[in-house]
Amino acid sequence: MTIPTTMVDITTKKIFTVANFYEYLDALFDLESDSDTLFAGGYLRGFISLVATEFGDESQVITSVLLTAVSNKVNLARTELSPQDHAIVTNFWLEIQRHVDIKSK
Repeated sequence: MTIPTTMVDITTKKIFTVANFYEYLDALFDLESDSDTLFAGGYLRGFISLVATEFGDESQVITSVLLTAVSNKVNLARTELSPQDHAIVTNFWLEIQRHVDIKSK
């Protein structure tokens, strides 16, 4: 099975800014990802948007402080999500962080 070029581009592209996060998440819709991935992506987009406004705008670089703040939001979501949905969001968050190029701040 050949992986479409767009999928390779997305899975190998590093994320440097909040805007790159949004591009990554938006590309999931273009690739017709499964419903769990789309759910987790939408959920995380909300957290990223919320946290990013506390630190700047979408052109800001990703920092460890921003990642930690999003991780805290994901952990707090345990009370509003079913255990299965929380696991889906958490696992997707861990996966997407592998693509992040963290800048110290």
